[in-house]
Amino acid sequence: MIGRRAWHDLRRSCRRRWPIPAARHVPCPAPGIGGPPAWGGGAKPGRSSPLAAAAFRSSGLGARFEDFCGLKPRGFSSDALRDVPVAGMVDVPLAQTGEGIAECELLKWFVQEGDLIEEFQPLCEVQSDKATIEITSRYKGKVARINHVAGDIVKVGETLLKMAVEEPHLLMEACDRLENVNSPTSEMIKSKKCGVLSTPTVRGLAKEYGIDITDVHGTGTDGRVLKEDVLRYAADKRIMEGSSASLGTDHEDQFLGGAQTHQNVSAKSGWHYNDETIPLRGFQRAMVKSMSMAAKVPHFHYVEEINCDALVELKASFQDNNTDPDVKHTFLPLLIKALSMALSKYPIMNSCFNEELFEVILKGSHNIGIAMATPNGLVVPNIKNVQSLSILEITKELSRLQQFALTNKLNPEDISGGTITLSNIGAIGGRFGSPLLNLPEVAIIAIGRIQKAPQFADDGDVYPVSIMTVNVGADHRVLDGATVARFCNEWKRYVEKPELLILQMR
Repeated sequence: MIGRRAWHDLRRSCRRRWPIPAARHVPCPAPGIGGPPAWGGGAKPGRSSPLAAAAFRSSGLGARFEDFCGLKPRGFSSDALRDVPVAGMVDVPLAQTGEGIAECELLKWFVQEGDLIEEFQPLCEVQSDKATIEITSRYKGKVARINHVAGDIVKVGETLLKMAVEEPHLLMEACDRLENVNSPTSEMIKSKKCGVLSTPTVRGLAKEYGIDITDVHGTGTDGRVLKEDVLRYAADKRIMEGSSASLGTDHEDQFLGGAQTHQNVSAKSGWHYNDETIPLRGFQRAMVKSMSMAAKVPHFHYVEEINCDALVELKASFQDNNTDPDVKHTFLPLLIKALSMALSKYPIMNSCFNEELFEVILKGSHNIGIAMATPNGLVVPNIKNVQSLSILEITKELSRLQQFALTNKLNPEDISGGTITLSNIGAIGGRFGSPLLNLPEVAIIAIGRIQKAPQFADDGDVYPVSIMTVNVGADHRVLDGATVARFCNEWKRYVEKPELLILQMR
């Protein structure tokens, strides 16, 4: 009873000192600055609101209450309130950018700290394993703090930046989330990543060693990560070797996040040579994962040579009669269309394998992927529904994908949903290649350069022929050599006699 009376007396005294209209939403006070408690605004007389509790503690009234009745009320942590400034702060996290995407590389920022932001304004550009995406703002406000720099790998759900917004209800929601935080005597806070409990000191130690604290198994109360847990994890990962001498002096040199250089000196010449460590990002990281998985699949390859004399003449005819300056005719659209015709007869080549269920899914659409080398790495966009497109439509779509790939503007739809892949190594050079599967597809085809080669006629005469070497890589869990050979013969027939395409085209 004494404590309850003291509480009401203090509330009445506070109301006389700092009258606040009930219709206003009052923001939480900054930590360490005294101010009026934010009662009113709909708070019930018998129960303090979160804003009132925050003001009560920050204004020093909590100490008076403790001295009076010997009790310690449970309220806000001043450490937690640092993230709730007067304007009302919201976190802008990295949202889920696609199915199965767990992290993205931050490519660049479109804003800076202090910039005023409108709704739906682009904030930054990120790149996942599949595409490049712009992150836009859901709020109107001001950029308070940017948490990452270009080149960082950001996990889905991590905070990209903090914004001071104008809507007061967002501040109320932020304070409600802090209602159950312990008092300042407890340094325990909950990490925003996966709910890991740790103190700022422990998190700082983990950061020094370059450790993601969510990977560390906590042995403290409620799974709290202790200092000993971080040190044990570091020792297990063998990143503690040689660190004792430099610990506390310059951790940045020991655990450099970007490119590193190490100087080697030649004993004979005295020249200095520098090694460079380049982090893999974006499409290059995706290639590491996909090729590592593909290497575990049993492959076999089928090699064939195709006479392209008729194809060369047809392509030259298309170019001579071209009236659109934006269209450039090449061999590839003709090969893609002929491939689609062959897939219609052998649909097993246009399938995907579900390893868990031991099922083969025959794909109805011919979404033919084209491997492209870009400044950002290898990417495989695909042309959708080739069976329904004309050669001219394929040419235009291929040109669009090539331009978007070079400028890193491909969207997730361009990259997902492929059913079979063509790798045109002949565009760069080379006659032969042994490609690895683009899982879960069951076939991939490498196309070599078209070159003149001597051929013998039936009477023994020698004549020049335009020859293209193709190498079909196949998943031997699904396909056998006879099926691939028959399919390749069908494709070869359409390439060597492109007039047959007219009979089948709708």
